[in-house]
Amino acid sequence: MNTGTKPEVIVKNLGLVDYQLTWDYQQQLMDGCIARKLSNRGAEHPTTQQHYLLLCEHPAVFTLGKSGSMSNLLVSEQELEERGVNFYKINRGGDITHHGPGQLVGYPILDLDEFFTDIHKYLRFLEEAIILTLLDFGIVAGRLVGATGVWLDPDNALKARKICAMGIRASRWVTMHGFALNVNNNLDYFDWIIPCGIDDKQVTSMQKELGHNVSIEEVKSCFQRHFSDVFGAKLM
Repeated sequence: MNTGTKPEVIVKNLGLVDYQLTWDYQQQLMDGCIARKLSNRGAEHPTTQQHYLLLCEHPAVFTLGKSGSMSNLLVSEQELEERGVNFYKINRGGDITHHGPGQLVGYPILDLDEFFTDIHKYLRFLEEAIILTLLDFGIVAGRLVGATGVWLDPDNALKARKICAMGIRASRWVTMHGFALNVNNNLDYFDWIIPCGIDDKQVTSMQKELGHNVSIEEVKSCFQRHFSDVFGAKLM
């Protein structure tokens, strides 16, 4: 458990990187965190746990969570292959989503034993860091009751639209997967799916809301600051 000092989180900016490579890297880091946790139990001189925050963009790809439905993919896998778009069934929670260049994807690999052991609180904290980041750019966002992620106009059934999707996995309180914030990415890809299995809500981006391109590096910087504050972490 956190003894009062701020847990240190190593930030890795990976740039534009293949989805499978990043998934494998996440799993490697998660396995390392779990191994350290298990070896520290009862150890006279426990090793320091390591936490990570991976920030990246992906080439066009669709991912389907373990609770998702293939019916939410509106084109065939053969058509995706012909268009050079990858598709993965993965081990996070949630349904189907899209990743592409211009979207900020974040994967925190945290041992929640050193923060708090509450998955719902973890998701709400991730949402809060995104909400505060968007506010830095003049975008007022919030939460939609019963739906994970970050939304604009969530209290208006006709106007509510999603700007950030979330889906995670946790094992022994160590997390992987995370969030996808639409910054400048091509939203047309979302027409190929029923995003997150929700068929009566739209998807938006920072670019669409503001009417101009947004510096993804500036978004990263703002998010890291708010992530540090919300989670009480020291970013390295």
